Amino acid sequence: MSAEAVIDLEKLPPLWVFDGHCGFCSASVQFVLERDRNGVVHFVSIQSPIGRRLALSQGIDPDDASSFLFIDRGRAFFASDAVVALARYLPWPWRALTALRILPKTWRDAAYGMLARNRYRIMGRRDACFIPTPEHRARFLDESETGL
Repeated sequence: MSAEAVIDLEKLPPLWVFDGHCGFCSASVQFVLERDRNGVVHFVSIQSPIGRRLALSQGIDPDDASSFLFIDRGRAFFASDAVVALARYLPWPWRALTALRILPKTWRDAAYGMLARNRYRIMGRRDACFIPTPEHRARFLDESETGL
């Protein structure tokens, strides 16, 4: 399948496309893995072939990603909207982050942008992508499993 092929977002589980080199992003993935006990949220590194294709299909440069991408129910969410969409899958008190949607999007995205611009400064940059533990491996997509 060519890199230009359209990806049907409807066929994907709730999916977080994350920067596997970002220490903050990797720690956030681990945070969600520990709290999403039903195993609903899946993950893919933006550095992987599928992650790159998903990012490009949504207008995100995978080599200079500055936005959180979360895919849910066939829709792509970005920046603070992605945080709110992901929070729906977390238990209380983390689910309370969904209340952020009452704030103006410009405010939420400005705060998100500040965090995104400083994420490497906050928790560093890794030379290699985050590698899941064997018990979490099934929640990480790879091309051979999805047929994408």
